[in-house]
Amino acid sequence: MKLAVIFQSPPHGSAKGREGLDALLAMSAFIEDPAVIFTGDGIYQLKKNQQPDAVLSRDHAKTFGVLKLYDIQRIYVPSDDLTERFLSPDELILPVKAVSRDFCRSIIESADYKMVF
Repeated sequence: MKLAVIFQSPPHGSAKGREGLDALLAMSAFIEDPAVIFTGDGIYQLKKNQQPDAVLSRDHAKTFGVLKLYDIQRIYVPSDDLTERFLSPDELILPVKAVSRDFCRSIIESADYKMVF
């Protein structure tokens, strides 16, 4: 079974990022080697030096660091989405693989299960 978890929502203003992380960690107990894609404004989930207190939000970005403990290694970001947001992989809290949108699309299409947050 293949799982693709897609984060496309910004980190603040909703609980989607935290809920997505919780779901990903729960599913990783049952599905080996899930693919995680941060796309669009979902890339901001991983941006370093967030200041969620300014918008009265919780700082859950640091909790994405547990992906390493769960041996989740396939973490992708469309390089075009990084460019459009004037970001580089060095500005993110996790090591990601910057890939083409077509590559991400192929991962999503080949997945048996898709979860979008």
